[in-house]
Amino acid sequence: MLPLPVSYPQQKFSYGKIAIRDGTLLNVLRSRARVTNLGLVILSIVAFFSLLLNVNIWIDTAPGLPRSILSTLKGDRIVENLDHLIIVPGHAIWNGASAEQRLDEDLWTLEPYQRNSGRVEAFYQHIAHATQLSLQDEHALVVFSGGQTRRDTTTTEAESYMRLAMQANLLPRDFTRATTDNYALDSHQNLLFSIARFHEFTGVYPARITVVGYEMKRKRFTDLHRTAVRWSRSRFEYIGIDSNDSPSESKTAQEGELKTYIETSKDMYHCHSQLLQKRRNRNHHRRFHPYHVSSPELSDLMEWCPSEGSMLYNGLLPWTQ
Repeated sequence: MLPLPVSYPQQKFSYGKIAIRDGTLLNVLRSRARVTNLGLVILSIVAFFSLLLNVNIWIDTAPGLPRSILSTLKGDRIVENLDHLIIVPGHAIWNGASAEQRLDEDLWTLEPYQRNSGRVEAFYQHIAHATQLSLQDEHALVVFSGGQTRRDTTTTEAESYMRLAMQANLLPRDFTRATTDNYALDSHQNLLFSIARFHEFTGVYPARITVVGYEMKRKRFTDLHRTAVRWSRSRFEYIGIDSNDSPSESKTAQEGELKTYIETSKDMYHCHSQLLQKRRNRNHHRRFHPYHVSSPELSDLMEWCPSEGSMLYNGLLPWTQ
């Protein structure tokens, strides 16, 4: 126990007893004491280092990437100035080994309605246009987006698109401004997960977004998906490239898109109705994304599922603050 303050009468005192003659322990603690400047400095230094140690412990244990993961991430100066996200939504999986055979439908994993419709050429044009945009803008990052949506494949839509881009020499071999989101199961996730992947890859969120996809999906992306994530229209561009369908096939595709548009307008976050069932049907391999950890600022948005499906998320977002 510390010596009694100098202002306290120095009478009998027992270290093993609480009671003190002419007073109590509380009185002792309340009494004034002289502290030298040196003592004050020492106490301040001890307090500072104690605070610093506790802050470091809090940082190490705070939610986020574990040290074992952070230690494997190599910084790359080229990603520091990226602010333009270019998204290529996936629609199928390319299994070929030569870009010269890119139009051979047997080398694609397709849905029945995608066959004999010229759609594989549209897929390639989406890839080619997006990569060309990235070559013209040194601040752009291309994100090919699409999960392992087919039961009989071992790769993702996104990985196959990027592989085709490399095989076709659309991107230089040493090109570092292209990556994949391997988890999106629908167009809403194509947008949201690509934003999260941009942040995961660069450490920042994009300032503007360009989507290269089907022209017939323009309204769905610009009116609904963009609105659902509350992204500014002035910083959002959609480039539409459709396939060369026959008139009857084109009409069928347009009718299907109109139906999906209406469903999405009633279930903006795809967490109810048939839109959720589509996600389940496409997730044969039970994959799930890492973006709750790498982009925690988006966690509430990713979990937003209002009972009234058209109710927009109203929380803070990195691009709305």
